Amino acid sequence: MNKTVLTGIKPTGVAHIGNYFGAIRPAIELANATEGPSYLFLADYHSLTTVKDGASLCEYVKDVACTWLACGLDVKRSIFYRQSDVPGIFELAIILANYTAKGLLNRAHAYKSIVQDAIDRGVDPDHNVNVGLFYYPVLQAADILAFDVDLVPVGQDQKQHIEICADIAKSFNAIHGNVLRVPDVIIKKDVATLPGLDGRKMSKSYGNQIPLFCSESELKKYIKKIVTDSSLPTDPKSTDCLIFQIYKLFATESEVETMANRFKQGIGWGTVKEELFLVANRMISPMREKYEYYINNFEEVEKVLIEGAKKARQVSQKTLERVRKVIGAST
Repeated sequence: MNKTVLTGIKPTGVAHIGNYFGAIRPAIELANATEGPSYLFLADYHSLTTVKDGASLCEYVKDVACTWLACGLDVKRSIFYRQSDVPGIFELAIILANYTAKGLLNRAHAYKSIVQDAIDRGVDPDHNVNVGLFYYPVLQAADILAFDVDLVPVGQDQKQHIEICADIAKSFNAIHGNVLRVPDVIIKKDVATLPGLDGRKMSKSYGNQIPLFCSESELKKYIKKIVTDSSLPTDPKSTDCLIFQIYKLFATESEVETMANRFKQGIGWGTVKEELFLVANRMISPMREKYEYYINNFEEVEKVLIEGAKKARQVSQKTLERVRKVIGAST
């Protein structure tokens, strides 16, 4: 596939296994499958809508960068950079704001959700709404349009933002000609809704996640906390349950088939959890080792991000030159 692909990651906390299967692995597989340029960036300025502590944001960025490299991101195929290291993105965002209807942003799901929540609680609709949150889709559009992106893989919940990006690009092009490339969206299979330890969606906000790179002993403790029913070890069990769903993600096809048969025959939950730990740790252990290496040798990661930002600035500068010329900002 000879297409330009872009993925952004907002660093807001430590990755869990839902992040890996729902976002990290699919993005890396897509980057490896495309023959065109692949961009993957750490959206640190997007995080400012919620993260206000500088030390925390710095650690989140560090963690996310090490996580993606540990999970197999090939920086020879993908341009990996920090959003904040490419100033052209923010200049483009300011320009695009002048071509974006306020009504378009009023309809953004994230903004509407916070406003509705405030209304439901009987407080000012703008309570807890900062300009960065309202402006978020415009900055996201600049993230994409700066690099002449063809495809943007997102979950269903982010689909509207890419549609807003396309609307902004079309509004600009309607006035100035075919200057900005209008991107297409790829809807990813929403594995990110993998249930957590308590059966609800795996989420940091619920505290029910299994951290991707916790230690072996911690991984075993987390797995033991997975909610199961009170059936006896000799009772047949349905594979339509949380623990089997997680097991399938880590196990081979033959292992899944064998485990499904053991479920039909009857198996103790303790045994299932032990088997889940073995297959999960088998997959995670090599990545965990790489993650710990990168965390302890972050200067190597920093070099990768600096080199990626250099390449990203070169591409975004060409886009800016086209944009500046048609708006009259350069001769």
